[in-house]
Amino acid sequence: MADSLNRTLKTIFARRRATLLPGAPNALTAKMIQDAGFEAIYVTGAGVTNTYLGIPDLGLISLSELADNVAAMRDVTTLPIVADGDTGFGNAVNVTRTVKVLERAGANGIQLEDQVFPKKCGHFAGKDVIPMDEAAQKIRAACDARGDQDFVIVARTDARAVHGFNAAIERAEAFIEAGADATFVEAPEGLDEIRAIPQKLKVPQLINMVYGGKTPIVELDELEKMGYGVVLYANAPMQGAMLAIKKTLAHLKKQGSTTGFEDQLIGFAERQTIVDKAAFDAIEKRYATK
Repeated sequence: MADSLNRTLKTIFARRRATLLPGAPNALTAKMIQDAGFEAIYVTGAGVTNTYLGIPDLGLISLSELADNVAAMRDVTTLPIVADGDTGFGNAVNVTRTVKVLERAGANGIQLEDQVFPKKCGHFAGKDVIPMDEAAQKIRAACDARGDQDFVIVARTDARAVHGFNAAIERAEAFIEAGADATFVEAPEGLDEIRAIPQKLKVPQLINMVYGGKTPIVELDELEKMGYGVVLYANAPMQGAMLAIKKTLAHLKKQGSTTGFEDQLIGFAERQTIVDKAAFDAIEKRYATK
């Protein structure tokens, strides 16, 4: 199954149809992404950090914590999974282990970036990047470490905010030469830069649409015309959930009950449908003793 999903994910990137990948911060969201009809899932490092640890995206999550979340998602979805591997949790040696661990956990691709460890959210100020040669060697290590050559290596650069757009393109080109299957120039500023990225780089491109971030929101059909392979809305599901939680808690604090707020809550029966309770009921019935 893993090999097949790897090939599926690679095809999604290669066809360059701006396939939309919503971000999943947890297994419940991953399952809902599949139920909603999307083709693949992006495991958002920022989202996992925010929801699992309740802290900002500042490189504070560990590889084992990330892998546990990827494994939980794999248990409840049959879609291809791209895991946000941050900086690979260290140097090329660490990257080697990171790829092996996340591949074993059920990921079908990994995104690795060139920030200094500990990293920051791509739309935060104060980022820095490691030397280009060192970053390219980490991508080579990732390509060599994968057990299946169809496991997708996405090389991200955060150099746009540090050294400018041309430097970011130069780094992406170096990552392609190192073997990356796709590249990701994080946080381009302005439509001219967004248009230029897939024109300048020969492998499929990924772009991240962040509500409130540095990159302007561009509609999906326009991104497809530009030639993007994959479009991330890495944190939109989590942002929506956070707003819903905030509104629900405010209502409970004010009213002391859910009265008058029922239309904002998912029904009990639908909740059980989403988590597939019927399947577990069937298992219980099948193996029940008389």
